[in-house]
Amino acid sequence: MTKDPRITFIGAGSTVFMKNIIGDVLQRPALSGAKIALMDINPQRLEESAIVANKLISTLGAKATVETHTDQRKALSGADFVVVAFQIGGYEPCTVTDFELPKKYGLRQTIADTLGVGGIMRGLRTVPHLWKICEDMLAVCPHAIMLQYVNPMAINTWAIAEKYPTIRQVGLCHSVQGTAMELAEDLEIPYDEIRYRSAGINHMAFFLEFEHRQPDGSYRNLYPDLFRAYREGRAPKPGWNPRCVNKVRYEMLTRLGYFVTESSEHFAEYTPYFIKEGRDDLIKKFGIPLDEYPKRCIEQIEKWRGQTTTYRSADKIEVKKSKEYASSIINSVWTGEPSVIYGNLRNNGCITSLPANCAAEVPCLVDHNGIQPTFIGDLPPQLTALMRTNINVQELTVAALMTENREHIFHAAMLDPHTAAELDLDQIWSLVDELLVAHRDWLPEWTSGKGKMRAA
Repeated sequence: MTKDPRITFIGAGSTVFMKNIIGDVLQRPALSGAKIALMDINPQRLEESAIVANKLISTLGAKATVETHTDQRKALSGADFVVVAFQIGGYEPCTVTDFELPKKYGLRQTIADTLGVGGIMRGLRTVPHLWKICEDMLAVCPHAIMLQYVNPMAINTWAIAEKYPTIRQVGLCHSVQGTAMELAEDLEIPYDEIRYRSAGINHMAFFLEFEHRQPDGSYRNLYPDLFRAYREGRAPKPGWNPRCVNKVRYEMLTRLGYFVTESSEHFAEYTPYFIKEGRDDLIKKFGIPLDEYPKRCIEQIEKWRGQTTTYRSADKIEVKKSKEYASSIINSVWTGEPSVIYGNLRNNGCITSLPANCAAEVPCLVDHNGIQPTFIGDLPPQLTALMRTNINVQELTVAALMTENREHIFHAAMLDPHTAAELDLDQIWSLVDELLVAHRDWLPEWTSGKGKMRAA
C-alpha cells in the first residue's frame, strides 16, 4: 500500500457531486495527499471539474494532486477506490423520453429513476457501462473498492454482483441519514441525539428503530411522537423543496407502522396507491409532485451555468462537509479507523426474509477489511411483502440483462406496481416497445426487435 490513496472518479463531470466528495476527502488528515484521477467523456465538464478540484486543494492547503482522463482504463490504473457517478443519455434525450412517452399512455411519474418503466429503462442503459468499468477494474485495479452512486441503485448493485462477483462494491445513497435528519427536524430534536437502525432495499428501507437519547443515557422510542405530530398537523415541516410536501411517507407510517427512508415523491411511484387515473384528489391531498425529476434537472442545469462562472473566477472555494458516506469509507479502509455506514450489497442472508441474491441496504462496518454488512434477520412481514413487489421488478430487469432475454423487460414492466395499476397488458407491451425504440442508441443490441411473446 502506498502512502496516499489513488481515488478515481468515473463521471467526474458531475462537478457538484465530485466537489462534495473531494471536499470531504481532503478534510481528513490521512487522505489529504490523495492522488485524484478524474475521468469523463465530456472534455468541457472534465476541465471544469479539474478547476474546482484544484481550487479545493488550494483552499484547504492539501497536498493532493489531480489528473484528468478521457480514457477510462488509464484513469482506473492502480486505483484504490473508484467513485462512480454518471447518467447514460443525460436529461436530454433519455430522461425526457422516460417521462414523455409514458404520458401518452396516461402513465404519470414523479422521479422515474429507480423503479417503473423509467427505472427499468435507466437500468438497461446503465448496467452495461457499469460492467465495462468492472472489466477494466479487473484488468488494472482488481482490489479496488467501487463506491457506486448511480441509479437505479438496487438494479445496478444486483447486476454487478451477478456478473462480476469478485468486484468489491457498495451502492451508496444518502436517503437513510438524510431522512433521519428530516425526522429529527420534524420533532425538533438535535440530530446528534438520535439513534436509529434501518434495513431494506435502496429507496425502500425502513427505520426499524428510531430513538432519542435521554439525559440518563437511556433511549426513548420516537415512533409515538411521529404518529402524534402527523395527526396534529405538526409534521411534516416544510423542507428544501416547496413542491414536495412529504405527506406520502407519513401516511404510509400510519398504515405500516414504520417510516420509509426515501422521499415521498419517490415512494409515491413505488406503490399503486397514490398516482391513479381520475384521482386528482389524491395528488392534491398528498401533494404529489408529478414530473418532479425533469423540473429538478432543468433547475440544476441552470444553477450550474452560474456556478461554473463563479468557480472559474474564485481564488478559493467554500468547503462544507456533506452527508455522503464516501470519505468515511475511504478513511476507514485506508486507516483501519472503524465507521458504520448504510450500504447496498448482495443480501447474502443479512435480511433473512428477502431473497439472498437481491441488493439489500443494511448497516455496514467499515475498516481495513473493507465493507462488512451486518445481520438483520427477518423484517416485519408487511415490510417484506411491500419490498418484494419492488424486488420483482429489479430481479426481472437483472434477468433480462444477464440472459439477454428481451421478454423479461416486458415482464418487469407488467409486474411494476404503479405501471400495473394504470395500464393494461397491451398498453404495457406497446409502451415498452416504444421506449426500446426511442432509446435504441443507448441500449445493447439484444434489446432491439418487437416485444410480442413467442407462441407456445
